[in-house]
Amino acid sequence: MQEGKMEEKGFTILMQKYEVGRMLGKGTFAKVYHARNLSSGQNVAIKIIDKEKISRVGLIDQIKREISVMRLVRHPNVVQLYEVMASKTKIYFSMEYVKGGELFDMVAKGKLKEDMARKYFQQLIGAVDFCHSRGVYHRDLKPENLLLDENGDLKVSDFGLSALWESRKQDGLLHTTCGTPAYVAPEVISKKGYDGAKADMWSCGVILFVLLAGYLPFQDSNLLEMYRKISRGDFRCPQWFPTEVRKLLSRIIDPNPSTRIDVSKLKENAWFKKGFKKIEAPPPPPDFENISVSDVQAAFESSGSEDDLKRDVNAATSPMKPTCFNAFDIISLSPGFNLSGLFEKDISQREQALFTSTKSASLIMSKFEEIAEMERFRVMKKGGKVKLQGRKEGRKGQLAIDAEIFEVTPSLHVVEMKKAAGDTLEYRQFCNQGLKPSLKDIVWTWQGSAQQ
Repeated sequence: MQEGKMEEKGFTILMQKYEVGRMLGKGTFAKVYHARNLSSGQNVAIKIIDKEKISRVGLIDQIKREISVMRLVRHPNVVQLYEVMASKTKIYFSMEYVKGGELFDMVAKGKLKEDMARKYFQQLIGAVDFCHSRGVYHRDLKPENLLLDENGDLKVSDFGLSALWESRKQDGLLHTTCGTPAYVAPEVISKKGYDGAKADMWSCGVILFVLLAGYLPFQDSNLLEMYRKISRGDFRCPQWFPTEVRKLLSRIIDPNPSTRIDVSKLKENAWFKKGFKKIEAPPPPPDFENISVSDVQAAFESSGSEDDLKRDVNAATSPMKPTCFNAFDIISLSPGFNLSGLFEKDISQREQALFTSTKSASLIMSKFEEIAEMERFRVMKKGGKVKLQGRKEGRKGQLAIDAEIFEVTPSLHVVEMKKAAGDTLEYRQFCNQGLKPSLKDIVWTWQGSAQQ
């Protein structure tokens, strides 16, 4: 097989091990093909990842983590990773082929019968519980990431956003805001840390609701309003939900993680236990090729200087790289709905200002440099961040202001400014008399304290 090329018709031999056929799907950084193991005849899915693309956007660590996680969670209700291979420019995952499609496709046709929904929920909880026992938290559980095999059994997939137990900070919590908005637990958005197991449990509860109702428990065309409902646990069960299901959901979709039901208590629930079949994780098959840490690392090591050169060129030609915003970031900065207020006591004490701009990140950065020169401030830049440092001593030392540029879309940026050091009164005077007038040509709208 020519490296980086795959025939759309017929078959191609990959690494002298797999006969690769039709494409099953593709994303921004990967393509997935149906394939057959030449020695065993087993059907597999081959995921092909472009090394250069994931390196350029900083996803190498995420892919490594996904491999490490899939090595840890060998369970009948989790999509299995068989082998990792690599060429100079590509990484190949050989994975379990699950041909029944996504559970989402089934739900899209309407709600499921109670017994079927319970079966899938039991299998989901079994898989998630096993993952947690191995120190793995999925963090993006949703029907689109739940597949069905030819026997109608559920398989959890896509561990790209998962976290390992070792990823926790010193406070014992995870801190990365990620997931799919409609399924994410409220404490995840707070950016104050969360228990991965409890966050996964919330998502499982939302999935159960969707299976039985055919729609989401929290829906609103306004994303901020939807998060208000999530933060309060404000949902209503349809009339056809049995009373025991209503009670169970109220304990799972509980906005307070400290009182949310855990897996051990859930397994004691009468509705959940009905028809429950415990599935033990079997040992790996005899012909399974174990993936060692060295194999995983080797898959990412460049076999030549070309990839490194390309990375260097990319870094040199794009020094101005603003941080990208996702839905959670936009919500957390919105003055109308900042979820951190539910978890912080000192939010009123923060000295910060926000503005949006339709100008480019490089133009915004140049404007800050002009202001620094005009006001005799020192300026320090790094990526999408800039620090303005006053040269003269104020009442509480030198005034320092941090600004960070976030990309919402290529044509819309949010700039967050906050006092890093110095006197608050001097900071406010500088914002009103220096910054605001000088930035008026690039500001679309102001939010926060700078407009006071």
